[in-house]
Amino acid sequence: MKHHYLLEGTPNSPVLVFSNSLGADYTMWDDLVPALLPYFRVLRYDTRGHGKSEVTDDEYSIAQLAHDVIELADSLGIEKFAFCGLSMGGLIGQHLGIHFGHRLTHLVLSNTAAKIGEDQRWNERINRIATEGTASMASETMHRWFSEAFVREFPDRIQQMQVIFSASPDVGYCACCAAIRDADYRTEVSQITTPALVITGELDPLTTVADARYLTDHISASQLLVVPQTKHLSATESPSFYTENLINFLVGTSSAERGMHIRRTVLGHEHVDKANQKINEFNGDFQEFITKYAWGEIWARPGLSKPNRSLITLSLLIALNRKDEFRMHVKAALNNGLSKKEIKELIMHSALYCGLPAANEAIHTAEEVFNQLGK
Repeated sequence: MKHHYLLEGTPNSPVLVFSNSLGADYTMWDDLVPALLPYFRVLRYDTRGHGKSEVTDDEYSIAQLAHDVIELADSLGIEKFAFCGLSMGGLIGQHLGIHFGHRLTHLVLSNTAAKIGEDQRWNERINRIATEGTASMASETMHRWFSEAFVREFPDRIQQMQVIFSASPDVGYCACCAAIRDADYRTEVSQITTPALVITGELDPLTTVADARYLTDHISASQLLVVPQTKHLSATESPSFYTENLINFLVGTSSAERGMHIRRTVLGHEHVDKANQKINEFNGDFQEFITKYAWGEIWARPGLSKPNRSLITLSLLIALNRKDEFRMHVKAALNNGLSKKEIKELIMHSALYCGLPAANEAIHTAEEVFNQLGK
């Protein structure tokens, strides 16, 4: 199986996998990703039969589509991950939660149900696509996916999603319809023990608030989020609200929790654990200040990537001649995905603007760190 995917973010961050709805592709999550990259490596992929992933023959099953996720994760060396799937992606998430819970840290089931629709409806859709093509359903699907207010206010976004839907391969779309038709997890969702967030749109006519409540009633460690005034693609209609609540669930609601998460991904668990062991009555307020404001406010901003923030931080520390902090942030830069070559070029550049003595100190300090880490 040839997967089309995009993996973004720094290598020391936990992985969050996104799974698209029927008729969409991995770009449906575009609006969410920038605000999530300070916290996660974000893996998006096109479900089998969609986008640029392989279109295989015969009908698919949700079990098969869930195994595709495990296969992709294995091929990328990803052992554990958080998973967020919408609609069909939510069915895939349910299967993963039931059968591969040991691979999941968190599970987000969005705009989905334990059983989506009636078999007759799916058979009628399969027959229609076989004769008229997927594009014949594009316009009416937009009105099922999005509220009338969103359709009026964002016509360009609707046009973009309609083009993506129309481009869905007919064979792959029909095969996934069969997978949704045959999926019924009503007697199995209670087996899910992974912490779960169930999201639904207040106006969703396809997977309703009642469907979402069924899931939270049967999944022990779950909570419900209703996205106001949205239909089936809540993540697209209300990306800021959706993303904020994802971070609340996956990371925490406070600046301190979010800052500690980012601090650990940048500096590493060992460094942060040592720093926490040294907290006392005198320095506790200062450590809290660092976590909340440096890491929870500034490093959490989506305007610069973490690698770029590392480059900027190293440059400033060379100019200020802060050797201990520079040493720490060389390690952090490696965690953020910078290479030895990039760090060397930064130091070479700093020799022009910060002076040779400062750059000389930096090059020796960086080399000490590389030797210590076996780089």
